[in-house]
Amino acid sequence: WEFNGSFYQPSAFLMMGIPGLEGLHHWISIPFCTLYLIALLGNCMILFIIKKTQSLHEPMYYFLSMLAVTDLGLVLCTLPTTLGIFWFNMRRIGFDACLTQMYFIHILSFIESSVLLAMAFDRFIAISHPLRHSSILTKTTVIKIGLAIILRGMVSLLPIPFLLKRLTYCGKTELSHSFCFHPDIMNLACADIKVNVFYGMIILLSTVGMDFIFIVLSYILIIKTVISLATKEECLKALNTCVSHICAVLVFFIPMIGLSMIHRFGKNVPPLVNTLVAYTYLMIPPALNPIIYSIKSSHIREALLRALRRKSE
Repeated sequence: WEFNGSFYQPSAFLMMGIPGLEGLHHWISIPFCTLYLIALLGNCMILFIIKKTQSLHEPMYYFLSMLAVTDLGLVLCTLPTTLGIFWFNMRRIGFDACLTQMYFIHILSFIESSVLLAMAFDRFIAISHPLRHSSILTKTTVIKIGLAIILRGMVSLLPIPFLLKRLTYCGKTELSHSFCFHPDIMNLACADIKVNVFYGMIILLSTVGMDFIFIVLSYILIIKTVISLATKEECLKALNTCVSHICAVLVFFIPMIGLSMIHRFGKNVPPLVNTLVAYTYLMIPPALNPIIYSIKSSHIREALLRALRRKSE
């Protein structure tokens, strides 16, 4: 402990694996390693295919590249501490290291939410104004959107580590997960955390919450446009271009909303449920997104098959 008058701050926190199953961590690490491997290889494959295939150099796939980079970032943020616990029982993480990991996990989550909104906007423009799509979403516009997304995440979350550093901590230093979350760290403090709770809620609602609302509104407008199309075939063709994105939105937002609700209101929720929802939120989207887009996007699938054929020749 670092002592400064009445101010106490732990030098480190203790992370938690899967409660009640500590003796099986080596076996549990196998599916976790599989998910991490799928996420790393899948997202790298998406980036490689988009970079090498000239026909995929368009807004939809630029946004998909942003999603893949964000997913890679999330994987690399949580992989060292998670596998460190499962393989070597390395539970200790320094206070500042924990705040740094927490900051990047939350930033990348916010960026992923914003990228999904940008992808919804892209689908809306492509379906509602197909002739103006390339003139509205130029390469310069896509770059500006990407920079705005990163800047919004960094600036909105910048106060969070400082709000945590000002708190006095006492008693428990054990976190609920094998990575650091703002609510998890905040609840270990024995000081008034109203400012942290209020700021965290405001930021969550004004970023991820607003992103989700605008995604829903985008799909309401898309459905209105699709209904006005002349034939059933055109309807289905237009909606088919959105299936991958809808799956990615559901895979990301459902666990995130569940985890937020558990941290804020689920005091009596079993620790195992809390842990499983957290792992689902941070590990399943990065692993599933490349699979979803590889299966549903014929352009990516064809480019992948061409690349595999070239390697086998």
